[in-house]
Amino acid sequence: MAEEVTGPRKVGLRDIARMKRDGQKLVVVTAYDVLFARLVDAAGVDVVLVGDSLGNVVAGFETTLPVTVEQMIYHAQAVRRGVKRALLVVDMPFLSYQSSREAAILNCGRVLKETEADAVKVEGGGPEMIDTISVLTRIGIPIVAHLGFTPQSVRTIGMRVQGRAAVDATRMVEQAKSLEEAGAFALVLELIPAELAARITEAVTIPTIGIGAGPGCDGQVLVLPDLLGLNDGFAPRFLKRYADLATAVREAVGRFGNEVRSGEYPDAEHSN
Repeated sequence: MAEEVTGPRKVGLRDIARMKRDGQKLVVVTAYDVLFARLVDAAGVDVVLVGDSLGNVVAGFETTLPVTVEQMIYHAQAVRRGVKRALLVVDMPFLSYQSSREAAILNCGRVLKETEADAVKVEGGGPEMIDTISVLTRIGIPIVAHLGFTPQSVRTIGMRVQGRAAVDATRMVEQAKSLEEAGAFALVLELIPAELAARITEAVTIPTIGIGAGPGCDGQVLVLPDLLGLNDGFAPRFLKRYADLATAVREAVGRFGNEVRSGEYPDAEHSN
């Protein structure tokens, strides 16, 4: 059982950089509400990500594409109330930063201002994205970058492992270097071969955070409902479930229903 962490100082950007230098693995999980935010923060994770994956696991969308800036702000504000120690990062949703530099500045700045998050995350490693990240970091907006399978591009690249071909792998390594040069302080690597992830991790001085990218990254991230076994219909190869809460919830609610129907609940002990 994980030991609860009590009272340590707030994790900052310098701590994240130091962990890479010291060879200390980063632990990253998503959260979307205050209750789970409190729990994962108390468990001692290093980074809490308010992912636009909330579109899938909270709202029931097929993809992350319908998620709005307002939805991200709403959930990030709730998570912020629960996170006191971990670094808090918020995903920027589709079309909130791609259309222009001005839109990126206004939307990323708005998210930081209204949520009190520590950083935002954006997807992609093309020239336009690198230029945008450079602009954002120059005005003081901390950025986590994201390469490999980028969910906001699912309509064009599909949900599949990226970077298997040598030319694609070489391009991804160069993109990672460029993202670091542009000012990103960390890099998510999603659904890429383990060998390529290790190669990228070696090529950059910023920490890499893997999901479906093997053990060679500087840290790992999982979507909280997935690792808790709440999303029991989702079973990609990279996912390890650390609990079976879907079964526990069904059983608990079933017992509640049975006791209500039988008149067993509420009894004298549970009545005023």
